[in-house]
Amino acid sequence: MTEPPEPAAAEPSAPGARTGTSGGTGGGQPGTGPSAGRPSLAGRAARRLPRSVHGRATVAGAVVSGLLVLAIVLGSRLLHDFDSALLPYAVATVFLAFGVAYRYTVWVSAPGARRLFDKGWSSLFSKENFRKAPTALPRMAATYLGFQKFLGARSHARWAAHQLIFWGCVLAALITFPLTWGWFTFTSGSGSGPGYEMRVWGVKILGFDSLNFLGWLMFHGLDIAAVLVIPGAGYFLWRRMKDRGAITGQRFAYDMVPLLALIIISVTGLLLTFSSLFLHGGGYEFLAVLHMVSVVFTLIYIPFGKFFHIVQRPAAVGMQLFKYTGRQDDEVFPCRRCGEAIDTGPYVENLRGTMRDLELGFDAWTEYCPRCKRVLRGNAYLTQVKKGFK
Repeated sequence: MTEPPEPAAAEPSAPGARTGTSGGTGGGQPGTGPSAGRPSLAGRAARRLPRSVHGRATVAGAVVSGLLVLAIVLGSRLLHDFDSALLPYAVATVFLAFGVAYRYTVWVSAPGARRLFDKGWSSLFSKENFRKAPTALPRMAATYLGFQKFLGARSHARWAAHQLIFWGCVLAALITFPLTWGWFTFTSGSGSGPGYEMRVWGVKILGFDSLNFLGWLMFHGLDIAAVLVIPGAGYFLWRRMKDRGAITGQRFAYDMVPLLALIIISVTGLLLTFSSLFLHGGGYEFLAVLHMVSVVFTLIYIPFGKFFHIVQRPAAVGMQLFKYTGRQDDEVFPCRRCGEAIDTGPYVENLRGTMRDLELGFDAWTEYCPRCKRVLRGNAYLTQVKKGFK
């Protein structure tokens, strides 16, 4: 279904109001349509990307992965503390760094993402925003990144499951990555315990008894992370198989594989502990290989699958801060038809600019609230398509 004519066709514009036609990117092009003599949107977007975007993305990926290799070498004291048994995990993290840098560079090259990136990060590091709302950034980081309260408005069960996955993965990453890179180690002075020392970059941080509660937490942190992840991922997997709305739009590689990978990693990790404690190491080698393969696959998958939103989320926090500071200045933009508040003025103008960059030709619609958009589209349909229809 094609878009209706410019809103002014259904209702005269207010004097002095900004206008734009459906055929132009900034207004003043009557008689042109969104598809008249134009290539497809995908073709236009592809041409607008810099020709060297993939080259720049490759260079960015190579630089970031090279810096990580250097950090591993230096952080492990020239590989003195590096555990060769963890080499596959370390190699996977280097590929992860390359993929994240490559994908992020390609992502921010698109007009819409570039505006989100610019506005989001400029808001995060704005001295003016800090002066006007000094507590806004930590509050938004806690509620939007840490506790994801926006998910609670959709479903409390989904919010709880997401929290279990999020904090379980955060805990696992904080333990696994530094250990894999040789940044911190656990050593025993007697060779068999129970006294252990935790060293970071070769410097002793604390000593603990492996038989007390602190020692148990130190050696079973990954088990705790697995216990958090399994019910969260299991809930979403169950929902993907039972909920009609989720089933309709899901894709196996994009929606199901990440959940299965998290469950496999968590279950095999717990089985390793079970084998050590109750089976005297029976089947440990097979489980270790299976666990390693699942972890390596997931790390390489992250930049090119659903988990990439983890990397994108901080820029979205910046956009929320951008909108919040606009509201603090009472820069609310009213609907051009009914006068109801749409959003902040800077946010609406940023949206108009994004639509112009994409050459969508409908940037004037950003000045109307959702209800008025539906009314104007209905009026345009009656006057332009179904003339005389009662």
